Amino acid sequence: MEPIATTVTVNEQGVLTAQLTGVEPGDYTASITLTTPEAPTSPPTPAPTPPPQFKDTAGHWAEPFIRGLAQTGLIRGFPDNTFRPDKPFNRAQFASLLAAAFQLPVVREAITFRDVYPKYWAAESIAKAYQMGILSGYPNRAFRPNLAVTKIQVIVALVNAVKPTVDSSAVLLPKYYTDWMSVPDYGQAAVKSATQVGMVINHPDPKLLGADNEITRAEVAALFYQALAYSGRVQKINSEYIVQATTQPGEISVTVQHQREFRGAWVASVWNLNFPSKKGLPTAQQQQEIRTILDRLQDLGFNALIFQVRPEGDALYSSQLEPWSAWLTGKQGQAPNPFYDPLDYVVDEAHKRAIEVHAWFNPYRARTPSQTSPTVAPHIDATDAKAVYVYGKQRWMDPGLKSVQDRTYDVILDVAQRYDIDGIHLDDYFYPYPIPGVDFPDKVTYDRYRNGGGKLSRSDWRRANVNTMIERLAKGIRTAKPHIKFGISPFGIYRPGQPAGIKGLDQYAQLYADPKHWLAQGWVDYIAPQLYWPIAQTQQSYTTLLKWWTQNNPKQAHIYVGNNLVKVGTMGWPTSEFEQQVKLSRQMAKQESLGNIFYNVKPLLANTANVNATFKKLYAQPALAPVMADKASSPPAQPVNLEIRDRTVSWQSPNPVELRSWTLYRGEGNGWRLERVLPLQTQSVTLTPGYYALCAVNRLAQESQGVVFEVQ
Repeated sequence: MEPIATTVTVNEQGVLTAQLTGVEPGDYTASITLTTPEAPTSPPTPAPTPPPQFKDTAGHWAEPFIRGLAQTGLIRGFPDNTFRPDKPFNRAQFASLLAAAFQLPVVREAITFRDVYPKYWAAESIAKAYQMGILSGYPNRAFRPNLAVTKIQVIVALVNAVKPTVDSSAVLLPKYYTDWMSVPDYGQAAVKSATQVGMVINHPDPKLLGADNEITRAEVAALFYQALAYSGRVQKINSEYIVQATTQPGEISVTVQHQREFRGAWVASVWNLNFPSKKGLPTAQQQQEIRTILDRLQDLGFNALIFQVRPEGDALYSSQLEPWSAWLTGKQGQAPNPFYDPLDYVVDEAHKRAIEVHAWFNPYRARTPSQTSPTVAPHIDATDAKAVYVYGKQRWMDPGLKSVQDRTYDVILDVAQRYDIDGIHLDDYFYPYPIPGVDFPDKVTYDRYRNGGGKLSRSDWRRANVNTMIERLAKGIRTAKPHIKFGISPFGIYRPGQPAGIKGLDQYAQLYADPKHWLAQGWVDYIAPQLYWPIAQTQQSYTTLLKWWTQNNPKQAHIYVGNNLVKVGTMGWPTSEFEQQVKLSRQMAKQESLGNIFYNVKPLLANTANVNATFKKLYAQPALAPVMADKASSPPAQPVNLEIRDRTVSWQSPNPVELRSWTLYRGEGNGWRLERVLPLQTQSVTLTPGYYALCAVNRLAQESQGVVFEVQ
């Protein structure tokens, strides 16, 4: 044959490569002449920027990568000189590209894929890519060659091929990708490695990985080129779409949130209904009862306790203004022995369990019929007996007397100022529930008002007395401690016929309570109407009444419905009734129906009718109490000095004085799921592998930004 003259190139290993065309396979003799090029007499002219190799890639974001990869001979276009950059790329095509680009040792035996026939055009490439450990198939020996390859599959394969020699364990995917949760478990290590060495390229948003997206020819070219660039086989290309990893240490913060809900239970001390279970128990037994109540509430997912501290002008706490309650020790005025302060103990133990404490006061009741202990100073009946009247079998303070109003105000503000409580709570007892044919004996007080120039009718005057107290308390509490929530639990029906079809006691005309006015004035932070009837009882319809309360709430106070839990297990009160009532409350969350309070805790302690199983289901997901917008301040600072050792995470508090608890979220699916609410004193926890975000929570239940970390 005729001699063929051509040129050769020599790589760093001394391998000579010649480009020949039109030559049949066989043995040939080659002679090589090495020459030294003459030194140029003038600087060489820079080569112009090469034009696009394909007529449809000019101006395309991936054009530099496509051109660079085409120059290696690894990819080609179509006969019409197009590349079709936005067309999909299937798994067979990707296997062919991998087999052409990489010559790696065999690390596993070949297998026969049931959907790849021996004469299939890419069969050899698929087998080679598999044997090199770069690409794998699907279960049941399927390869699915015609299935579009996904981005995560490309990244995993390229990392398998180039094997970056970096420790990428510290790379936090949430720092770089807003859709990091879409990265499957099998691909997380590869994405971390590829991110750290600059192999990841995302268009149009560098922070959107699109792990499960079907990948285009342009994206394959770009990712492939970046893998070769990391290996030093091609020159690097600058692009705004390359994810740039940083070596700078620092924490990643995210905004996380969950569905808030107030989950409360009343703990009544009057008549020893809940605590203490009977009078005169030893201090240790009383404290054990408190812990038992709180443990049960915590176990069932509750986050608030409404604790009765003033059942009848007395105190379940240390007070200079009113005597120790006989319901506590068996004798009014007698302190617990050994001494302790029940309210202080409740607050401390509740906060250890991330449970709010609302101090519950009866503003005007002075004595119940069943109380037998003598009244002692400083009880109002011992120091100002003329301000207390017999009404039926009870003794009741006169709400129209300024001395009574001052006393109630001072008592409540004293507790607000001295205790680390979360709320002040009044129940439905203002003027007493009426006895048929017996008027409340406040004629002398009313006549004095009229003789002094008062113009209101007796009914309006009584309502004004109550309104004055509510307004005064609202202002006083907000001045003393703005973070304390002020709530009232009125009778569930405002007035018969409001709304239409509703029948029952008229609290406006008989208890002289006007909660509609309190809501209109914005005096209460929350209202807890006692909807103590089953859903099917149409004249006191739970749904209809709840809707009415939400419609008469112009200042958007929170509505936490009161539910009559003591009825559970009795006729017409199955556990499903309470489950449905909670669901109805939740359906109106956008109308500020944001939780429930259950009267009382006794059925939970006894697990009456297996009601606890219902709450385990209702409150399976933990929740903080809702944030009140008008009380909200700056969110707290996030946890600091976070460390991870052997899957145990520890941290420190940025400002323990202002904090109440921690919230721990876990990254799942397409978002963050609240996994735990941790007490403030907890500052370490052992976790299973995964991504987490830890927030600090202040007294107002506001969360900080979440500090993101990974447990491996």
